Amino acid sequence: MGGHPFDDAIELHATQPGRMRGKTSPDWANMVGPFGGLTAAVLLRAIEEQPDRIGEPVSLTVNFAAPVADGDFDIATTAVRTNRTNQHWYAELSQGGDVKTTATAVFGARRDTWSDTEAPPLDVPGPDEIPPGGLHPIVVWARNYEMRYVDGAIPGREAAPAPSSVTTMWVRDQHSRGLDFAALTALSDIFYPRVFLRRGAVSPAGTISLTTYFHADGRDLAAVAGDYVLARAHANRFSRGYFDQSAQLWSRSGELLVTTHQVVYFKT
Repeated sequence: MGGHPFDDAIELHATQPGRMRGKTSPDWANMVGPFGGLTAAVLLRAIEEQPDRIGEPVSLTVNFAAPVADGDFDIATTAVRTNRTNQHWYAELSQGGDVKTTATAVFGARRDTWSDTEAPPLDVPGPDEIPPGGLHPIVVWARNYEMRYVDGAIPGREAAPAPSSVTTMWVRDQHSRGLDFAALTALSDIFYPRVFLRRGAVSPAGTISLTTYFHADGRDLAAVAGDYVLARAHANRFSRGYFDQSAQLWSRSGELLVTTHQVVYFKT
């Protein structure tokens, strides 16, 4: 321990083949348990560290079954199937034998092929033109990031309901840590729940399932290094206690790094 707060938080030790042990970090605490993006990053890192893992992450789906308590946790990983160019994984995070989080992932060997990005790049002011913002200091994990809201900042006490759920912001690691797949996974969950913006008030809400699709490879992430990432999220429908939330994360140079989708439980 004693390195970068993110690396400390995702540090794992092998206990037997396919099993690893980690420990929650107070630097990444959320209202209940750790920041979900950090938990997703830990699960991805557990798969990355398996000796029979091939390629780089293509997709990751994390299902948050129960809050993770402070303290030690165990992760079990299984390579479900390995094909010529991709590999399917299953992972479980448990505490005392009680499963708290599950994940499925696809890793693949990327090839040089025809490529195109249909999603239009976001035309917004650069991060140097926008003052720093962020979440309330009570949200411990958010202190690890520098956030600059282009639009859709978290509503204040006197906020009115908003007609749109869109938030756009520049974000980077507070300590200028370079971007890798684990860090990108955590950034995929950087947004506060969209219902806060639409309703104009904070209310109980939590992600149940988060899927991240990785469009970037390791070279793309190395090029970003510790620079800002441009992130935009919006909801599609709020209904019967749940809503879905979609997001894009872009490099400053206009590379689409990931797209994400999640389902969130909420009360109003």
